[in-house]
Amino acid sequence: MNTTLTGTVVAAFGRHYEVALPDAEVPVHCVRRGKKTDIACGDRVEILRTGPGQGVIETVHERRSLLYRADAWREKLLAANVDQALIVVAPEPTYSDELLTRCLIAADAAGVTPVIILNKMDLGEAARQALAALKYYVDLGYPLVSLSALQDVSALRPLLEGHVSILVGQSGMGKSTLVNALVPDALARTNSVSLALDSGRHTTTAARYYALDADSALIDSPGLQEFGLAHLSPKAIEGYFREFSDLLGQCRFMDCQHLNEPDCALKKRAHGNARRELRLRYLTTLQQAKRHREHN
Repeated sequence: MNTTLTGTVVAAFGRHYEVALPDAEVPVHCVRRGKKTDIACGDRVEILRTGPGQGVIETVHERRSLLYRADAWREKLLAANVDQALIVVAPEPTYSDELLTRCLIAADAAGVTPVIILNKMDLGEAARQALAALKYYVDLGYPLVSLSALQDVSALRPLLEGHVSILVGQSGMGKSTLVNALVPDALARTNSVSLALDSGRHTTTAARYYALDADSALIDSPGLQEFGLAHLSPKAIEGYFREFSDLLGQCRFMDCQHLNEPDCALKKRAHGNARRELRLRYLTTLQQAKRHREHN
């Protein structure tokens, strides 16, 4: 009987996966038995070799965590077994505050610690304004690290030790520059795998797992333009807005949608505070979208 080997999925694209095995220089190019696409970068798996550099994934180990996004039609798995989500923003191009909110919610919902990374601190006044705007999230308890990936990433290194972290964020925030600074041979490692597998077209579209040491790893994910939260219920969404979470059930009406209802506890707290009012709009927009999907 053939013996399976335990490895880590270091890239996932479609129904094809790269699985790193202990002491192997090049990952094994694997497919999933059947037509399932339920494997994420970072998954621990059992594979059966089928030929030189080729294999099939037989089983997936139980996960500690799974970070993913979902719209009305499908789910997109981002990474498995991570314990930190490093959400990268920058002053130029202007980051989306709503996308940042969605990433923070998704991390909290997955039981993954979210950390905001403000990149491009070398951009002077624009960087200072972005830092001031992000103080709102710091006051909510979210950790923030500010740096310039082009100059010095030393502030981030201690945060990575002993953790499996994923970099997420919209395109243009400098995630690739961060990866190259933190993992000096990342480009060479990615290219060597792609050449070996003839999969160069996947290098910018698939999440990539880089082992930093025996206890630490970094996953780079493709740039996001949106982050669906269709897998969360309206009540769950409400609970992940930290400035309002202690008010659950305190509105006059149990089914309050926080729009025009009288004696809405959330609207009272947001009143007169521009950032809270904006965040409340994010909350109600997410809830309305979810209710619309449930009734159609």
